[in-house]
Amino acid sequence: MTIDLDPTTTPETAATAPVRTAVKRTVLMCKPDYFTVVYRINPWMDPAIPTDTSLAVAQWQTLYDTYIGLGFDVHLVDPIDGLPDMVYAANGGFVIDNIAYGAAFTYPERQPEGPAYMDWFRDNGFDVRVPVEINEGEGDFLLVGDVILAGTGFRSASNSHEEVSAIYGRPVITLNLVNPSFYHLDTAVAVLDDTNIAYLPSAFDEQSLAVLRERYPDAIIVTEEDAAILGLNSYSDGYNVVIAARAKDFERQLRERGYNPIGVDLSELLLGGGGVKCCTLELRR
Repeated sequence: MTIDLDPTTTPETAATAPVRTAVKRTVLMCKPDYFTVVYRINPWMDPAIPTDTSLAVAQWQTLYDTYIGLGFDVHLVDPIDGLPDMVYAANGGFVIDNIAYGAAFTYPERQPEGPAYMDWFRDNGFDVRVPVEINEGEGDFLLVGDVILAGTGFRSASNSHEEVSAIYGRPVITLNLVNPSFYHLDTAVAVLDDTNIAYLPSAFDEQSLAVLRERYPDAIIVTEEDAAILGLNSYSDGYNVVIAARAKDFERQLRERGYNPIGVDLSELLLGGGGVKCCTLELRR
């Protein structure tokens, strides 16, 4: 496997980096045909700032094309007029072993998205579990190997973690988010492969931070600057890591660890509080 070098990566660093293996991914996305910001439910959103739907669609298309180029199997759910945040497909559910745990959103503005995504899951042969507890899907549930990291503090209720554990029969580790700018777990943690993650320490309380340090002592620690453009809101196939184009230090660290970072500009969708991972829901059959 060839590791592409950038100016900040020395041959010595590349020579000692682990060899990473890409695994084909199957994902669900939603084209942002109706994207705009008309309400405020996170610190990134400001209805007073104009949005450009055509630009959002063009940037999203680049992400879609990137996934196709990587050999991903990309499925699409139809966007619905009046649901501008439906583009953030990761929030629509959590899927492991062909079981789709549906989303139950915190804010009324997004609540119709839950049934819309569950309808898609049913129509496409998934075993749908209608949620009892408030949760926002893969925004707050991240699978790392056999363990589910589960976020709470702003969106998903902590009792949804028990529900997920009962459904999937896997260990669930609760992590408390404390910074409102990183209101979903997938804005503060990036899953790189079955054993490695990257994260932002300041997004978590001390107890959660201690858990992360113990479980992932070799994790990549991102800068506040890269996290502030949702650099951690990225998606990896185990080798290729699609990240925010401006997250340059994260890019450097990924290269040093043997990954192949691919920068994509989703700056328009950032106005709604989302990035690469927000637009990407993994479908695990």
